[in-house]
Amino acid sequence: MNKYPSKDPVLVTCGLPYASGEMHIGHLRTYVPADVFVRLLKKMQTEVVFICGSDTHGTPVVTTAEKLGVTPKEVYEKYHKHYLETFPRLGIGFDTNSTTNDPENRHRTRQLVSTLQENGHIYAKDLESPFCDQCGRSLPDRFVRGKCPHCGADARGDECDQGCGRYLEPGEILNPRCAICDSPTRPVTREHYYFKLSAFEDFLKDFLTNMDGTKNARNYALGWVKEGLRDWCITRDLNWGFKFPGDENLTLYVWVDAPIGYMSGTEIWSKKIGKPKEWEKYWKPGNGRLVHYIGQDIVYHHCIFWPAMLKGSGYNLPDAVVASGMLKIEGHNFSRGRGYVVWIKEDYLDKGLDPDYLRYFMVSGTSQTKDLDFSWQSLADKVNNELVATFGNFIYRGLHFTKKHFGEVPKGELDPNLRKEIEKTIETIISATNEYELKKVSDAILRLASVGNEYFQANAPWKLVKADKDKAGVVLYNAIALTKALAVFIEPIMPTVAERIWSQLGLEGSKVHEVPLEEALKLPKVGAKLGKPIPVISKIDDKVLADLKESISKRVKAAEAAERGETEVEEELVSFDDFKRMDIRAGKILEATKVPKTKKLLKLEVDFGSEVRVIITGLADQYKPEDLKGLTALFLTNLEPKKIGGIESKGMILAVEKADEPGRWIPVTIEGVPPGSKAA
Repeated sequence: MNKYPSKDPVLVTCGLPYASGEMHIGHLRTYVPADVFVRLLKKMQTEVVFICGSDTHGTPVVTTAEKLGVTPKEVYEKYHKHYLETFPRLGIGFDTNSTTNDPENRHRTRQLVSTLQENGHIYAKDLESPFCDQCGRSLPDRFVRGKCPHCGADARGDECDQGCGRYLEPGEILNPRCAICDSPTRPVTREHYYFKLSAFEDFLKDFLTNMDGTKNARNYALGWVKEGLRDWCITRDLNWGFKFPGDENLTLYVWVDAPIGYMSGTEIWSKKIGKPKEWEKYWKPGNGRLVHYIGQDIVYHHCIFWPAMLKGSGYNLPDAVVASGMLKIEGHNFSRGRGYVVWIKEDYLDKGLDPDYLRYFMVSGTSQTKDLDFSWQSLADKVNNELVATFGNFIYRGLHFTKKHFGEVPKGELDPNLRKEIEKTIETIISATNEYELKKVSDAILRLASVGNEYFQANAPWKLVKADKDKAGVVLYNAIALTKALAVFIEPIMPTVAERIWSQLGLEGSKVHEVPLEEALKLPKVGAKLGKPIPVISKIDDKVLADLKESISKRVKAAEAAERGETEVEEELVSFDDFKRMDIRAGKILEATKVPKTKKLLKLEVDFGSEVRVIITGLADQYKPEDLKGLTALFLTNLEPKKIGGIESKGMILAVEKADEPGRWIPVTIEGVPPGSKAA
């Protein structure tokens, strides 16, 4: 039975991205389908609000801040601004895009946790947690790595990220080591606070059995519940984050305050529209429906922790959880460290590529729950072979031919068979939306465009216009009617393309976002002037495609070289003029010390005769500091200064890799030469 269109108001949320780095293509596996779903609900005239924000308290924010030598606040403000600027460029329009550090989230988090305490769902218990003597601190979550107790894979302290994907409680990981310096840890004991998750087992079984959304979310969560739940430690030894009510020495676990950000974001939206209580119709028990769009990797948090927290504090429960499959790059698991990543701004938007193409790829590539493999070639195939050849071809032919021979919408009646095809498409779109399977939506639209091409080809208006212009006009009237329907249908997926079509139909472009699905059956107005026909989709040409492919290839090569300890990747010949610009000088290493909280970095203080410079090098895994102290070596001194490990480095030591020992790097030493001597 269809739930959409809905008479009840619907709130759609997206998993909050960590504000610790720039947006990459993996993010869009969730955000694009969610935006398309919201636009479809609007087309069905359902009242819908779309909420997102930035997660500011996760350990990725802290680790990024430590690497850069700045505060977590500086990190999250920088990247939250980046998200605020980038989402609109992709046509993704949230009603609110807040942060978990906003005052509203502080207030709502304290209120919800205090309510859980008052209701007897939180208690204190001693906990053994890992402590790193090398770094001098207790290690929460992602600061720890070790062996997963369930599957044996190398795992993160809070989640088996390389194996079974289970959530791990503090202290549960085996053979713990510091994720920063790789040193073994020792256990320390102190009091922490736990949420009585085990008391919610029966509730969760019933809730998950009836929860709407995708089967992967429901079934994964039910499997974990049936195995038995343990109480959940909700505090951490961290300086960054919300303090636990009643114990200011402890910080709330990020997965407590992060989902509350959905609620506080709705409160911010309510204030923005001048209705401060409007948020309550979604979050207080009633008819409001909550739909969470998330990645498959955070199912546990959204289907177990979050519903239990809401139940224990008296708030509304999620109506549906939609979990997307993961994203791969060129057949490889997504990995920033290994170079299998596509950055949305740098690699896509700044190259002038149409955001609608990427939106179409994300929706049409595979079903919602399956992994999606991205490559520049597969994107080009989608654009060139589907959008241009089928969809764009029909739109342009009909508009161009009609404009050329009539200049306006000619007289005609809608062919009954084409009406049935449009009605069938509307039914498929509604059904697919109810299944949260948006690929079926894009497939239905492409099928209707194919019907249009077949109709146009079969009726051959280019012949008819010579023999019987009125009959040709009827054919073109139907082509225009079908074009209008396609514009209505494609808008949720490709909003800018829909605007282009709408404008060429002589209609106001932006209005296409406001019309309902039924507008597809409203006939075009005879005599309406048509705009200048231009192709609404353009091919990705071979030269552009080659450049795009090379961008990933270079990144992977650079990552592989960095993994081997190389500082440069040989990619092309260097001209003599370029070589002359390199200022290579002898420098004497006065001091060498390890950079705290890093594995491979050494800080060198180098005398160049007229000055002493700090230079950071990645040789700590091969040399002790005392091995390098006192050496005179060659350095590149006019390299652009760069912060490495939070310290500004002004140069680079030159080293060679031993031919018979790959990965072994030896500094190029030059004894008996005064510091500052220039190489030529």
